[in-house]
Amino acid sequence: MLSLKDYNFKDKKVLVRCDFNVPIEDNKIKDDFRIQKTLPTIEYLKNVGAKIILMSHMKRPGVQNQKFSLKIIVPKLEELLKARVKFCNECVGMKAKWKTEKLKSGEILLLENLRHHKGEEENDKEFAKSLAELGEVYVNEAFSVCHRNHTSLVLLPKLLPHFAGLQLEKEIESLSRISKTVKKPLCIIVGGKDVEFEIKVVEKFLEFSDHILFGGQVANVLLRVKGICIGKPWPKDEICHLVKKMNLTETKIHLPVDVLVSPDKKGDIYIRETGAGSIRKEEEALDIGKETITIFSEIIKNSQTIFWSGALGYFENEKFSQGTKKIAKTIAQKNDCFTVAGGGDTVRALRECNVLDKFSFVSTGGTAMLSFLAGEKLPGLEALEESKDHSIGF
Repeated sequence: MLSLKDYNFKDKKVLVRCDFNVPIEDNKIKDDFRIQKTLPTIEYLKNVGAKIILMSHMKRPGVQNQKFSLKIIVPKLEELLKARVKFCNECVGMKAKWKTEKLKSGEILLLENLRHHKGEEENDKEFAKSLAELGEVYVNEAFSVCHRNHTSLVLLPKLLPHFAGLQLEKEIESLSRISKTVKKPLCIIVGGKDVEFEIKVVEKFLEFSDHILFGGQVANVLLRVKGICIGKPWPKDEICHLVKKMNLTETKIHLPVDVLVSPDKKGDIYIRETGAGSIRKEEEALDIGKETITIFSEIIKNSQTIFWSGALGYFENEKFSQGTKKIAKTIAQKNDCFTVAGGGDTVRALRECNVLDKFSFVSTGGTAMLSFLAGEKLPGLEALEESKDHSIGF
């Protein structure tokens, strides 16, 4: 796929697909990590005299629901870029076309939430044509949603000369090192909440990893379905089917040997540390225990490449965050190896532990990152690889 350095963007209207779907509470941006990662591409285009048109989605608001307007992103972008960012409250149409036509070299315009238009998620050709009318060149700087088969990621690049953003290039380069040119031993840590998807990709991870450490909900499900522990809740049938096919006697797989449990996620009734096989039916495992932390830490210390996705406990509650934090600090002390992390909860944990900059690379992706590592085809990346000489249309 073509890089930004392969084209003269001066005076060109450049549509940049970003991912500004960041966590927001009380009308304030809680974490600007993904926004920050788009800055090098935006600044590069600004410096070479491009007319920059930013596109993104936010949540799944439904058509014309203004609850999730991207206007809230403008002040943060202006603060980080130290430049004015214009806003259009439509993503296509006459107003959007007029605003893009008025742009001067180096100016920046943010379009309204793409998902306010039903055509975005429906992979609609007419919507793609409407977006293409706004620009002359397309840049993908939204690796985190490249697993989506959506219009702005898959169809729009077919209508314009298309390029990979600077962060997207780094994502591909860094994640490729994990499975292709990796230094052994390779340790993969899997936690988080997206149990069904994570279990699906584990089979691929087993092919090239030396150790897989499980925590969070995915570990709880594995322990429960395999009959190692009881406790709540019981996973749905599709997940049970996937788990039953897994061979947990595989020496690469490491499950928690002890856990912190409680009848409620607030931990107000009681919290106790117990063996994984001694969880009561009314209890839920909410963090890994001390012995598990010790075992996991020893494996990490003896690894040369480490990949981590997903918190190892109910990180939202400080009472159940210690396992995640201690593992984060253990990895951060590994100055002699290649360390990669990604996923919303993981990034938040690294930030709270002040170790975000201690990792070799931190991905903006969650599902996209895991899909890429598992060798799956990402529609957004495939679209960039097509017709390298410019657009092919449809």
